[in-house]
Amino acid sequence: GLTPIIRQSGSSVKGRPRISKMGNQKLRDLLFMCSFNACKYNKACRDIYERLVAKGKSKKLALIAVCNKLLKQAFAIAKSGLIYEDTYRSTLVKS
Repeated sequence: GLTPIIRQSGSSVKGRPRISKMGNQKLRDLLFMCSFNACKYNKACRDIYERLVAKGKSKKLALIAVCNKLLKQAFAIAKSGLIYEDTYRSTLVKS
């Protein structure tokens, strides 16, 4: 339920992109509330939040992006079985 959905009909009618409401609402609400603390204490989430706000995006949009980041981090931890390391860098990403 955190994925963006584009509301568009042809080339003339374009609505603002919003998040889809198809997922679990309680999980979405919980992730949104967790995103406030993640912006304070999680370096990766703080970087995303500050980068988007500096670009001129709304703070709420930046918090939704932090929710997505938290969800991806939680899934990666569950899938790999490793503990969370804030200094971890993937070997697949070229820096």
